[in-house]
Amino acid sequence: MPRLGFGAFLAPHHPIGEHPLLQFRRDLDLVEHLDKLGYDEFWCGEHHSSGWEMVASPEMFLAAAGERTKRIKLATGVVSLPYHHPFNVAQRMVQLDYMTGGRVIFGSGPGALASDAHTLGIDPMLLRDRQDEAIGIIRRLFRGERVTYQSDWFNLNDAALQLLPLQEDMPFAVASQISPSGMTLAGKHGIGIISIGSLSTEGLNALPTQWGFAEQAARKHGTTIDRKNWRVLLSWHIAETREKARAEARDGLMRHHNEYIAGTLQRPGAKPFTDPDEAVEKTAYGPGAVATIGTPDDLIARIKEVVALSGGFGTLVGFVHDWANPENTFRSWDMVARYVVPEINGYLAGLRKSREFVATNREYFERARDAVMAKITENASAAEALKVTKSQMLAASSSNVPDFDKQH
Repeated sequence: MPRLGFGAFLAPHHPIGEHPLLQFRRDLDLVEHLDKLGYDEFWCGEHHSSGWEMVASPEMFLAAAGERTKRIKLATGVVSLPYHHPFNVAQRMVQLDYMTGGRVIFGSGPGALASDAHTLGIDPMLLRDRQDEAIGIIRRLFRGERVTYQSDWFNLNDAALQLLPLQEDMPFAVASQISPSGMTLAGKHGIGIISIGSLSTEGLNALPTQWGFAEQAARKHGTTIDRKNWRVLLSWHIAETREKARAEARDGLMRHHNEYIAGTLQRPGAKPFTDPDEAVEKTAYGPGAVATIGTPDDLIARIKEVVALSGGFGTLVGFVHDWANPENTFRSWDMVARYVVPEINGYLAGLRKSREFVATNREYFERARDAVMAKITENASAAEALKVTKSQMLAASSSNVPDFDKQH
């Protein structure tokens, strides 16, 4: 399996009640933590209502994150294009690209919350077409074109960017849920995708069909798409044991579902859980469950299942949530980096082969041991000392340590 990238997606997750200043700072701490752990990408979205997410400008948040990190890619996940003049979005993304040293991924969407569109007085039926229109304009501006354009919601007169992106080809990605619109848009423009709908059973099972929509649109518009630019979103909380993971996540998971998914968004079919144990069972262990609450081995198995189901993708993105407290949440991401990432990407294969060779080819090392013993026995003082040097706890990394019992 090709190397899989790993990232994090900061979405609506903060329960109301904590000081917003501390929430912002903790989220920035998380980005810094992920950077040190070697994660590839961090995504941050735009929201203007619902009470559970305060990031109104992902560009501002990512600019701050850029000052605290060194290598992790910083992605807008997503900028809701129908809410902004495309020229202003293009300029902000270029500035962010320079301020982060060319680490930006430009993710866009039509708008995640109906309440956001209502706040801005935009007809939801117009959102997806406006996103498509804006992407086309922004790509032209990024190529250095001078654009004159009239639309029913924005105008451009001889518009050109003063600065082009620092990256020669800034990565683009669009959000995709269960409808074909996101995938079709990605295929039309030949850009990347982040599949958000995979957090649900229906969305996960639809991944192969979804990729087909992108391929069909690419053929129609004469573009090309690549699975390496496809990102799939999953939820998890990881600990040393399943029991510990369940205990850490259960209360926060129930609150997130009951108060946000069912209570605030009132998503169709979402019913409140009766207790935290039911929340864990139905989310991670029941029929059709797609989240992982368990051990690194549990997540490894889940990732392999999703890769096989989808036919392959480039980056796995974890959904950042507050199911557990901050300490255990950070620990979960740490364990994924330490144990899941190297197992999925085969980083340990060479080490295991080396260990197996040393353990199963002992005859190769007997002559080296004989050489060590020969030098010892040539020296009377060393030979005398050998009589009391027989501890099995001898601190030595060499496989050349002589067999003391055999020599005596």
